Amino acid sequence: MAMPASNPCVLYRDLCHREQHPSPSPVSTPAGCGGCPQATSGPIGGWIFSATGRDWCARWKRRRREARAGAFWNSRPASVEMEEITGMEDMDEVLRHSQELSQPVVIEWMASWCRKCIYLKPKLEELAAEYPRIKFYFVDVNKVPQALIKRGNISKMPTIQLWKDGEWKAEIIGGHKAWLVIDEVREMIQKNT
Repeated sequence: MAMPASNPCVLYRDLCHREQHPSPSPVSTPAGCGGCPQATSGPIGGWIFSATGRDWCARWKRRRREARAGAFWNSRPASVEMEEITGMEDMDEVLRHSQELSQPVVIEWMASWCRKCIYLKPKLEELAAEYPRIKFYFVDVNKVPQALIKRGNISKMPTIQLWKDGEWKAEIIGGHKAWLVIDEVREMIQKNT
């Protein structure tokens, strides 16, 4: 008999088995392991379920909700909101402050019309939570003077730069997929800190 994928008993048969029987194989599960009254021992992976597939076990429904909620909250790190640099004075202050504390600074040069820039910003904010000693900033190139853009030597967007001791150390031009850019930023931070 085919096992319906919507039945929570199917989704958590291994969990039930591990709780009741510490042996490694779910195929060897004895009938009536106590997890769900619908489950019995059988030839298909050690489990057979009701013919309708619509019999829901309240215990497994609750566990499924808890597992989904736990996976969601545990898989996402907290994000740190990036501060905006709005002019040459802000840039000077950021670099002076980072030099005093001898902490590196990551700056994303972006534009409000750039889809990749906008998509990358929340990913960088999540990355900022992984590195509490490093401050993350962003610069919207449409809102700042041209002299600031020349100071950063920006030609493409998004550009993510790492500054340390008041000097430019490394940069990544993020024109490819966000997860690849984040991995490259992570490598850049590890190499230069």
